[in-house]
Amino acid sequence: MNSIRTRFAPSPTGYLHVGGARTALYSYLFARKNGGDFILRVEDTDEERSTEDSMRMQLADLKWLGYEYQEGVDATTLKDRGPVGPYRQSQRLSIYREHADRLLKEGKAYYCFLTDDEIERQREDAMKAGRPHQVVSPYRDWSLKDAEKKISEGGVKPTVRFRVPDLTREYTFLDLVRGEVKFPSDMVGDFVLLRSGGMPVYNFCCVIDDALMKISHVLRAEEHLSNTLRQLMIYEAFGWATPQFGHLSIILGPDRQKLSKRHGATSVNEYRERGYLPEALSNFIALLGWSSPKAQEILSMKDMIEQFSLDRLHSAAAVFDEAKLKWVNAQHLRALPHDELWRRAEPFLTGAGLKLPDDPDWRDRSLQVFKTSMELLTDAVELYRPLAKIPLTLTDEARETMSWPTSRGVIEEWRAQLKAKSGESYLTESEFSAIQESVKTNRKVKGKELFMPIRVAILGKPHGAELKVLVPLIEMSTLIERADQVLGFV
Repeated sequence: MNSIRTRFAPSPTGYLHVGGARTALYSYLFARKNGGDFILRVEDTDEERSTEDSMRMQLADLKWLGYEYQEGVDATTLKDRGPVGPYRQSQRLSIYREHADRLLKEGKAYYCFLTDDEIERQREDAMKAGRPHQVVSPYRDWSLKDAEKKISEGGVKPTVRFRVPDLTREYTFLDLVRGEVKFPSDMVGDFVLLRSGGMPVYNFCCVIDDALMKISHVLRAEEHLSNTLRQLMIYEAFGWATPQFGHLSIILGPDRQKLSKRHGATSVNEYRERGYLPEALSNFIALLGWSSPKAQEILSMKDMIEQFSLDRLHSAAAVFDEAKLKWVNAQHLRALPHDELWRRAEPFLTGAGLKLPDDPDWRDRSLQVFKTSMELLTDAVELYRPLAKIPLTLTDEARETMSWPTSRGVIEEWRAQLKAKSGESYLTESEFSAIQESVKTNRKVKGKELFMPIRVAILGKPHGAELKVLVPLIEMSTLIERADQVLGFV
């Protein structure tokens, strides 16, 4: 195994949040930069909230983002690949039980028969006394033999609690982001390792998995900093070396509150559906807690791998700026070759029911026109809608325009001029201008009495995009059909 081993360990209780994606990205970049391995582990011991569907969605999001892992649960088959599996915690219960038994035998853990009601009474008493609550178990000093005898008698199922060392001391570690962090050991009381139903708690699973999977560096959210003391104690109890921890900066919304659903889309899948590119989303979230040594704002994945280093991670809170994300996306989108941009935009166009010419040259010409107006892939839908073979619907403004005494005659002349060129597939910009001049001359109209009826005949509304740009992209037959439709409406 490589000496550098990072991991991302999501809980499958919903979509992949952008904060989780950032953790995965940093772990992926650090492993790639240093020739190490990136591992995907699924922490699914929350029986009530973990679902197979959530796991599938999160794995699909990681695959879409392009964060390839060397070991873990395969995103397609959902099977393990790697030498130190299983990679789903729900399939590792016997491993956790084995390690809990070891601590019980060594006197570093004990069976606790306190009921929930008894623990709640202790909590209430602590609140009344104005002191922090720590469980005080009367079973702490029971022998393993006595506890096992009580278990054999039936009744209350015990938890397994870690016996926090009596000696008061400081636990210190060097955080990769925050520098030296110190915890006094009396911050926590004896804590649960296995629940009464036998299911392990997060801190116990996490330590065992990271140790057995030989994880060298753990990058995770700031909120996990409070878990570190318990984990250090467990590492010490087993005599294992600890990985290097880095607790990443918190991500805030524009109101400087922790980023949440109320700020809009926060899941990777939502941004995917809204037309963001995976490389743009990765570029943006990389800069929420890390900075390029070259002061670059637009970075490819290759750039990020080459430039990433832990010493450029910072602890200050990052603000999620949706406008900045959209700008970053626009830069990546407009840099794509036309064939690739079309490949990515096409599912949105098809999903909107737009039937467009299957012609590479037409696609290239249309993207020359529209690309600079696109920030998201979904923007293509409204840009391309006027070019699609769909029936026109007249707006109220269009109907008002058609009530003018000269409007019908303008469209009849427009249609006649088109039919005179009906052997051609498309008008050129110069041909369109020439036809418009002919209509102006033949019908003795100008200004809005000329332009607005023609616009209605093409778009179904008297205002919109510049016609000399659109008309060369609309098939001649479609232009004639639309003129016929409008004349049939009025």
